[in-house]
Amino acid sequence: MKSLYCSFFGHQYEVSKNVTYHVKEYKCSHCNTQVTTSGNGHLTPLTPKYKEINSVLSRIHNRRVARIKQNGNLKTHEDVILNFTPHFS
Repeated sequence: MKSLYCSFFGHQYEVSKNVTYHVKEYKCSHCNTQVTTSGNGHLTPLTPKYKEINSVLSRIHNRRVARIKQNGNLKTHEDVILNFTPHFS
């Protein structure tokens, strides 16, 4: 019955996990379907492959934010995005 609602009216996704500022995991409030943001910004089903990718991405993001906070350069979340400069060797 729940999937019948979603087939007529569409899914009603709610954020279930914030991976980074731009990548999130969503869950439908009616049928519990899980999706995530893909590399091109579209929603894609949350497969074990994407769960692993999001886990690694979250760990890298949290380390970067912690390092920036430790250096005292972070005032707001927007500072991480605006002051991000990739370091290539």
